[in-house]
Amino acid sequence: MKSLQEFPRIPLAVLPTSIQKLENISRLLGTNVWIKRDDLTGIGLGGNKVRKLEFLLADAKRQGAEIVFTTGGAQSNHAMLTAACAKKLGMTPILILKKRGVTERKGNQLLEYLMDTDVRFMDTDSYDDIYAEMDRVGQASGKKYYKIPCGGSNAIGALGYVNCMKEIADTGMHFDYVCCAEGSGGTHAGVALGAKLFMPKTQVVGLMVDSDPFEIITTRIMQETAKLLELDFVPTESDVHLVNMCGPGYAIPSPEGNAAIRMMAANEGLFLDPVYTGKAFAGLIKLAREGKFKPDDNVLYLYSGGAGGLFAIDVDLG
Repeated sequence: MKSLQEFPRIPLAVLPTSIQKLENISRLLGTNVWIKRDDLTGIGLGGNKVRKLEFLLADAKRQGAEIVFTTGGAQSNHAMLTAACAKKLGMTPILILKKRGVTERKGNQLLEYLMDTDVRFMDTDSYDDIYAEMDRVGQASGKKYYKIPCGGSNAIGALGYVNCMKEIADTGMHFDYVCCAEGSGGTHAGVALGAKLFMPKTQVVGLMVDSDPFEIITTRIMQETAKLLELDFVPTESDVHLVNMCGPGYAIPSPEGNAAIRMMAANEGLFLDPVYTGKAFAGLIKLAREGKFKPDDNVLYLYSGGAGGLFAIDVDLG
């Protein structure tokens, strides 16, 4: 296995993030629920993407890039954090976003405005169109540029969550399950591969907030990451465990997600968002109530951040 230390990485996050027990939620759900505070990674409003960007932007720097492109929906947490991290490193971020969702100066759009970020919208559902536009704009600039895919979800980005699982393993704590949001596949891929390497007795569950074929997407990213690490095995779809919590659609709040937001806020003083973490935590609640977790199990919820989105969408939380 190739060591993680052999890959270029720029320290951007405040690590390690803490692991805390949710005592009140544990009592309500009848199992031991813990939370990994990756909302506190220390730049922007924090979130899981900072771990990925440590590796992605180091690769961009290695290639001599001055401009960094990325994409996502109008309220993409990843896009906002890419802008924040790139600005911190003296690079120029250009966000070419799908004209889908809340495009007004609210939530992450407000944060990008405060950072004086170049944000452009395309009225398309095709990321291929957006990546082609990145090439057009980048080539017209005459500068070296670097393209980061939606969510930072590729093999280089997934290294951030392979490293996160090593961070958890190094605490000596045992978890029977790790549950994470599944929005573009990269976080889950890194967590699942990292678990195979460092926490083999832990099952990882991806809680889907979109309807893409993540059994294929996540497996492919795991395989590409395993190849980067020169591992002697090839991950398969059997390594990917999914629960569909998309509800009415991506970025459309669900009743279950809204109830999870209220439960977490009322019992633990933590604030989830209606697009990612609320729906994902609703999945953990669903599994607990269906009896998947035993009373003495330790279940870790990877809190991937995204608070900016809470202030962009008008949600009736009941």
